[in-house]
Amino acid sequence: MKSETRLIIVILALVTVINYGNAQTNAAIASKNGVISSREKVEMLFPGGKTKALILSFDDGMVADRRLVRLMNEYGLIGTFHLNSNKLGTKDYLTKEEIKVVYKGHEVSAHTANHPNLPDISREEVLYEVGEDRRELERLSGNLVRGMAYPFGNYNDSVIEIINGLGIEYARTVKDTYSFGIPNEFLKWHPTIHQFGKAYFTPDNPENDKKELAGFYQVVNHFLKTDSLALLDVWGHSWENDGAGDRWTEMEKFFKMVSRNPEIYYTTQIGLVDYINAFKNLKFSVDKSFVTNLSSINVFIKMKGEAFNIEPGSTRLLD
Repeated sequence: MKSETRLIIVILALVTVINYGNAQTNAAIASKNGVISSREKVEMLFPGGKTKALILSFDDGMVADRRLVRLMNEYGLIGTFHLNSNKLGTKDYLTKEEIKVVYKGHEVSAHTANHPNLPDISREEVLYEVGEDRRELERLSGNLVRGMAYPFGNYNDSVIEIINGLGIEYARTVKDTYSFGIPNEFLKWHPTIHQFGKAYFTPDNPENDKKELAGFYQVVNHFLKTDSLALLDVWGHSWENDGAGDRWTEMEKFFKMVSRNPEIYYTTQIGLVDYINAFKNLKFSVDKSFVTNLSSINVFIKMKGEAFNIEPGSTRLLD
């Protein structure tokens, strides 16, 4: 009986090897006939098949946001605004009553209730600062608050663990990358560059301001000219534009450069998070000859040099 069992196992193993070899041969033949190989690279494109995306995010919620939002609306731009809810209604901050109106069409995001340095406070205080800020901003805006910016850009592993448990899906830092990469760790989201680089950081230093402004516009122009998949993520504060120099003019100059460009996908931070997640959740057949989009948004991909639009809830052939 034992010898018969061993014989059956050997036969089954041989059959498996033969079938695997046939499958590999068939896959190679299919690839030559134009069917996409399982090793074919799948690239994400932005909505509309675009290769450029722009995010503008501003912190604190001070009164200068009124002017900034009006300017953004004038140029058809959208942004993400990270607010300190306990500071609203105090000197130089927006009132709570105007949040829904001022930020209509934009994303309202958390920045903690009181703007503490999160790694320096207790776990209970972090829970309050982020949870309370999210709760109050949702009440004021009438929309879900799903992301945040770290006060001072500071965080540690404990902070990340806590905010993740509070339903925060992304958190922006202030660590400029000067690059256009797509974020791969949403809770450690490093932006491209601060508004105007580090211009105006040092008082009464016009030469440095000139140098930093030139560097900022060099980054912007590189983004506009690149053919690669690129995200330009610019962050800052509206109140910075009230400082010395003609900063509001510079801001408008920047907005003119990047506005109403048919090659650019204009989005908020949470909008990009949702799109990237939809792309990651596409379900491909083993040989990548078809794909199913289980999300509720259109997802655009590129394979073998061709762009495909995978519609919500649909399955599409990729030939």
